[in-house]
Amino acid sequence: MNVLKAARARIAWIFSKFDHVYVAFSGGKDSGVLVNLVYDYLRGEGNGKRATIVFIDLEGCYRRTVEFAERLMLDNRDIAEPMWICLPMRSPNSVSMHEPWWTFWDPAKRERWVRPMPQGAHVITSENNPFGDFWHDDITFEDFIEHFGDWLSDREGCAVAGLVGIRTQESLNRWRAIWRDDKGMFEDCRYSVVKSEKCVNFYPIYDWLTEDIWTYNARFDKPYNTTYDLFHQAGVTLHKMRICEPFGDEQKAGLNMFKVVEPETWVRMLDRVSGVNFGNIYCGTKALGMRTATLPPGHTWRSYCKFLLKTLPDEARRTYTRRFVAFIKWWHRKGSPCITDHLNALPPHLIHNTGQFSVRGTGDKHVVRFRRIADELPGLDTKADFPTWKRMCMAILKNDITCKSLHFGLTKYDMERRQQALRKYANL
Repeated sequence: MNVLKAARARIAWIFSKFDHVYVAFSGGKDSGVLVNLVYDYLRGEGNGKRATIVFIDLEGCYRRTVEFAERLMLDNRDIAEPMWICLPMRSPNSVSMHEPWWTFWDPAKRERWVRPMPQGAHVITSENNPFGDFWHDDITFEDFIEHFGDWLSDREGCAVAGLVGIRTQESLNRWRAIWRDDKGMFEDCRYSVVKSEKCVNFYPIYDWLTEDIWTYNARFDKPYNTTYDLFHQAGVTLHKMRICEPFGDEQKAGLNMFKVVEPETWVRMLDRVSGVNFGNIYCGTKALGMRTATLPPGHTWRSYCKFLLKTLPDEARRTYTRRFVAFIKWWHRKGSPCITDHLNALPPHLIHNTGQFSVRGTGDKHVVRFRRIADELPGLDTKADFPTWKRMCMAILKNDITCKSLHFGLTKYDMERRQQALRKYANL
């Protein structure tokens, strides 16, 4: 069967297994198609069933995204509950060293909001926030998503299914989310992930291509976000069109499109979030480490790293320094596994080969520790997770405040909370 028939069959099966289903809607083309497919089912063989459509409003949205969300959600209230969430949540801001996080719908910056707060009984704001069981100040978008399914399950008094419109064509990480074998699956369903005893996520259009998305919209005359029309007129290719929160590590690459397709929104964003115009000018360039970076004359990567640290605001410098020290200590004291080819390519004077083999995976990787940190490892810097001063420079240039590119797990927010706790109880 083709992907349309497969998606319809999956959605029908999910509704047969769960008493309540919600759809995560972002305003983009993929989640828009998923919502329309759910509406197709509910108006056809749904037999009176209902769903919840959840839209987390990120404030810094295209105007046409808001119009599309209103049309899609409010015109179908007879079959699906619209839940339009406008709450202050923290999100990474990868275009500013001075404001590495921003909070959409921040009450303290009401006068500078990109647009007015939506109105209506379907809108959830700080005045009618029902998420008290898990809500806290400075909650992140990711933390909220982790808890939402369980909250909805408690409200409905039953296990719930969450439908998410990700497609494996989009990235290797999304492909892995579907095909990895170590995830919990619901009844051996490959396109499912068990989040908890109360909530299971499903990805009914995981195998759709971008062309399938637009074929469905055209063939069945479905509403879609007309911002994509403006992208097309601006010369953006079909597979490069993105509508999402604009300041994240990956999303910032499309920040310049706000100025092109919605200048009125762009002007408001310039006043709202630090670093917006810097990101517009320099994303995709050496200034943010997005192309092959070259050393300034007279520098080594080590001296350049120290120079970059000196240019940072105090808070950002302390954060990077803590991460870099931990990174270096890890490779000096504990080490990590590497494959034989990479081991043979390493200069012998840099490393201790412990003679041990990794206990993880297939056990065919050598565990090595570094005697000292190399300036760079040509041919290996982009292939292996080895400690080099060049990689640390790249983390600063990319404004990677969490040092995810160095394989750190803790977020800057986690570190801030730890430091606050240490200060609070320092005198006990």
